[in-house]
Amino acid sequence: MPMYCIYFNQQWVGDHPEEWFEERGPLAKAVVDEIKAAGAYVFAGGLEEDHGKAFSADATSGTLTFTDGPYVETKEFLGGFTVVDVADEEAARLWAGKIAVACGWPQEVRRIG
Repeated sequence: MPMYCIYFNQQWVGDHPEEWFEERGPLAKAVVDEIKAAGAYVFAGGLEEDHGKAFSADATSGTLTFTDGPYVETKEFLGGFTVVDVADEEAARLWAGKIAVACGWPQEVRRIG
């Protein structure tokens, strides 16, 4: 069965009061529990919001080097993702829609090749 990555950029979340986020947590957890119960769960998690704590590994020069911070400076960065193992795109759309509703922000979906 194909796997799909359902993800969002942190900037898509928007500004909301803390109470709003507290309401969303249980909704998102319920969807992940539903994905697990359906046998489609591979992984789900949010990434640390402080992208300044990121580091990069680069071997393009022929020597492996590690540097602090993101490799490419960008206005958008990955906020979290879910990987599902499903029968088809229709099933991936179903889970992406449920995640989008529970979280309250858009999700992008790509098949893992």
